[in-house]
Amino acid sequence: MYQSRYSDFDQNGGSQRSSLSEILGAFTYALDLTEGQPAGHSIRACWIGTQIGMALGLKGSVLRDVYYAVLLKDLGCSSNAARVSKMFVGNDRQLKHDFKLIGPEPEDFGAFLGDSVGVDADSAVREQALGHLAENAGEIMTEIMAIRCSRGADIARRLRLSEDVAQAIAHLDEHWDGTGLPLGIAGTKIHLGGRIALLAQVADVFYTARGKEAALAEVRNRSGSWLDPELCTLFEKLAADSGFWEELALDDLPEQLRALEPDAQYVTVDADYLDDICFAFGHVIDAKSPDTAGHSARVGMITDKIAEKLGMSSASRRLLRRAAILHDVGKLGVSSAILEKPGKLDAEEWESMRAHAALTTNILGQIGVMSEMAMIAGSHHERLDGKGYPLGLNESSISLESRIITIADIYDALTADRPYRSAMSSEKAMEILHGELGVAVDRQCYAALREVLAEGLPA
Repeated sequence: MYQSRYSDFDQNGGSQRSSLSEILGAFTYALDLTEGQPAGHSIRACWIGTQIGMALGLKGSVLRDVYYAVLLKDLGCSSNAARVSKMFVGNDRQLKHDFKLIGPEPEDFGAFLGDSVGVDADSAVREQALGHLAENAGEIMTEIMAIRCSRGADIARRLRLSEDVAQAIAHLDEHWDGTGLPLGIAGTKIHLGGRIALLAQVADVFYTARGKEAALAEVRNRSGSWLDPELCTLFEKLAADSGFWEELALDDLPEQLRALEPDAQYVTVDADYLDDICFAFGHVIDAKSPDTAGHSARVGMITDKIAEKLGMSSASRRLLRRAAILHDVGKLGVSSAILEKPGKLDAEEWESMRAHAALTTNILGQIGVMSEMAMIAGSHHERLDGKGYPLGLNESSISLESRIITIADIYDALTADRPYRSAMSSEKAMEILHGELGVAVDRQCYAALREVLAEGLPA
């Protein structure tokens, strides 16, 4: 039986030492990438929101729900990325970043359209997009926000979080005066967690972009329109203390934030829960592109089947399956304009695409219970001949675990539709893989995959 080099986990393939807040907090760096925000945006927003919640006198499970609602407010952000890129004709990450910095008035949105839509496209494409947005802006924006909010709430439920957390995330883009989207609800009909999350988002976005005075000015400017005026008053009182801004800038803010989670609600993540978290974030990853629905779960399943054929223990397979499910988490940092491009990528676009592998390693490396598997997941584009990326590893340095994910990833990609081609048959995919034996594809992994396919993949 194959023995994995990763043996310092329990027999069920999971660690008993990590808290939910630690794991989910680390995953939010991927959400920040998707939204085009500086690293740590979700952490800072959660810290601001939790301070507001404590100032309101919230305690126990109520405070905990606010904590997770603000921390994970962007869970649905990948689901509208392709739509944003298509409608606004550009880099969705840059568009999302710039959108959060516009003012609250209708004319501010108009200025954003003029400055941001199709700036790198030819004039005819840009004019067509501007005309379409001018005629259908309300419908388009409602759709974009609805996708984001409903998907975010659904993933929160997959993470076993409370319905209050899910509803707060669903209400993130609603405004106090009823002008928000997608529901147009107003005042206290908006979930308290959603109201706090929007305020915290505005405060951190302007703080990181323009400084604390700009953050205060924007909160004041939106009080009573976008934002709950009572919460704005509380925020101003908190922000009057210089220590508020000093703490927000601390390098160890993630650790400080974890300490704020109510002790009575501290959740230790067992192996089954960690599996659910990985599957949930697999949905976040796949939502980035309409053509990758189910890809992460399928790669995880195929990886597990191959590993079983190669004699890996159930515990090792469990760890490897998680890494396989999350192998493309770095793609959250790649523009949908590149991921969805039907033609050949230019040199700059290809460099951006290649960067996703290193991003996967970096993101998973921040998650204590995933750090052992970070390099394995991030090495799925390495090649046995040393011509892969991101590190140019070769046959002597690519682990068997990575080789398994590589062949599972290639097989599923070949047998699924992509923007640049239709899905191939299993036979054609295996023919292509056979041509890469000893170059990009490991021979024993290929043989194991043939056995798996002969028995039939689960529907």
